[in-house]
Amino acid sequence: MTNKRKTVLITGATSGIGAACAERFAKENFDLVLTGRRQERLSELQKRLQQQFQVRVHILCFDVQNREAVFAAFTHLQEQISSINILINNAGLALGKEHFDEANMDDWEVMLNTNVHGLLYVSRAAIPLLKKADTAHIFNIGSIAGKEVYENGNVYCATKSAVDALSQAMRIDLLQYGMRVTAIHPGAAETEFSLVRFKGDEQRAAATYENYEPLTGADIADCIYYAASLPQHVCINDLVITCTAQASAHYHKKQA
Repeated sequence: MTNKRKTVLITGATSGIGAACAERFAKENFDLVLTGRRQERLSELQKRLQQQFQVRVHILCFDVQNREAVFAAFTHLQEQISSINILINNAGLALGKEHFDEANMDDWEVMLNTNVHGLLYVSRAAIPLLKKADTAHIFNIGSIAGKEVYENGNVYCATKSAVDALSQAMRIDLLQYGMRVTAIHPGAAETEFSLVRFKGDEQRAAATYENYEPLTGADIADCIYYAASLPQHVCINDLVITCTAQASAHYHKKQA
């Protein structure tokens, strides 16, 4: 991919897929705008990537659930950069894994506000900067859970189904600007995802990936970079990615 200091903005960049994407695109000489809720982690990542890859790294610390904070951050950002070429809507989470009638409704609210409202807020705030770029590409990180509902997944599955639908809607509505929109749907990936879902219970989180080799954040970052590097007239619309041991949300091949 020919790169003349293009800029990629990544939400949820402090860990997992987001952090892996930051490193992958920095390696390819992209300037970065990284957002997250943890200022210390953002600052550490900024320092490391600038030193290692000699790229410019802007950091924005806010919670995507907070609409006012999102738009305030982007107002400030527009004073510092002229455009964004790639937006990676990565911020998202699962909380809890209980039957519908037993689930914590506060967890439902956080998932809806982060996975759906947060993606909407950031996308709307970023689109003016994307419109100013010669080429623009939006990546929305969904999940295999948005393709297949599973037991105890209920609202998390619903939020990722919404990401799937919103990606299709964006692709239609932004076609007039020549923007590419790609939905990425990972299967089991060993990041902080399960630790967050089980609220810090390391034993339950580790059990999620027992007896098979899951995806890593770097695996997903490689796929995103590949899709971004294709010629402008080529768009991968929808990509479901699993480890070889995972046939679907329900079926895994356990290793001996």
